[in-house]
Amino acid sequence: MTERKPPGVSFESWVDKQIREATERGDFKNLPGFGKPLPGNGDAYDELWWIKGKMHREGMAVLPPTLALRKEAEDALEAAGRAPSEAAVRRIIEDINEKIAAAVRRPPPGPLLGLTPYDVDEVVRTWRQKRDARG
Repeated sequence: MTERKPPGVSFESWVDKQIREATERGDFKNLPGFGKPLPGNGDAYDELWWIKGKMHREGMAVLPPTLALRKEAEDALEAAGRAPSEAAVRRIIEDINEKIAAAVRRPPPGPLLGLTPYDVDEVVRTWRQKRDARG
């Protein structure tokens, strides 16, 4: 723990003394990133840099509702391809179709949706063909 700044000593000289003593003790020798440039050095200043960094570290992303639904639809189609049964394929596609239909009826803000509900029978037919091809 560092000591408190003594009265009558300028803040700058007190901080310089703390840094010098820590350097002499070797406190800065094995820090992560030692000897490397600071991340983002030279980038334009972004007021939300810390929020974006936290979201990146946590694996979070925020998309406009239409783009999030497009991603969800892609993921649903992939999940249907890996589904263990025809009933599961139908359930996955019917669930995403409900969300797509709701977004078509009342478009959310953001870019155009560009989606129409999937043809459940066509997705099931494709699922069967892939399953039969695997043997």
